[in-house]
Amino acid sequence: MPGLNHSFFYLAFRDDERGQTVPALQPTQAASQEEAVRRAKELENSSVGVVAWVRHAEPSVGELGPPVIIYRAGRIGDFD
Repeated sequence: MPGLNHSFFYLAFRDDERGQTVPALQPTQAASQEEAVRRAKELENSSVGVVAWVRHAEPSVGELGPPVIIYRAGRIGDFD
């Protein structure tokens, strides 16, 4: 779709001292859907959960769509 941008991200999660599932780091942007999924999978063994998602944006009208999960494993918390 003309004018529509796609941004891909991935994020790993850990448990905090109260046992809550929280982001291990800040979300990281990837160049493609394939890279976001691959990087998330690479983090699976060292995390309690991972997620990769895409956001669609239409800059010409200032719209940013909600995150759409493209890969998920384990336990995840809030990430957006």
